[in-house]
Amino acid sequence: MERRRLLAVLAALAVATGCSTHDDEADPSQSASASSDGARHAVEAYVDALNSRSATGLIRVGGVKDESWSRQEAAHILADRGGREWKIKDVQIDHDMGPDTGSARLLAEGKAGKSLRDTFTVTREKGVWHLAVFTHQPNGKGKESSSTDKPGS
Repeated sequence: MERRRLLAVLAALAVATGCSTHDDEADPSQSASASSDGARHAVEAYVDALNSRSATGLIRVGGVKDESWSRQEAAHILADRGGREWKIKDVQIDHDMGPDTGSARLLAEGKAGKSLRDTFTVTREKGVWHLAVFTHQPNGKGKESSSTDKPGS
């Protein structure tokens, strides 16, 4: 599971680095603030999806295709965390991997007093922020997964 997250982060970094443009007149403090606001809204959308038990909301905030595998994983997430009337106590966004990739830390409390603490990788694609909440994405039909093992001779 952690390996997939790492691969997702590395892929996002490669895309962000290769496709970035620079505006010499842009105010860096404003763009960092806007980035944090967008990432925070993604975290809020995640909590809203949990509270409303919305698989579609999770899929949207996760930035994945609405397919059977994503519906199945969303159902697992909702079974574990959904419908608990989470109230956000704190969200911290850190753009530690660039302006379009970073991490978000969430602290929320449920109606029954139970706490939810989670850390997500956040990525911005085409101006929309997503959370890496889906960890069981298929590697594609007919494709073998990449391996770090030495090839057999």
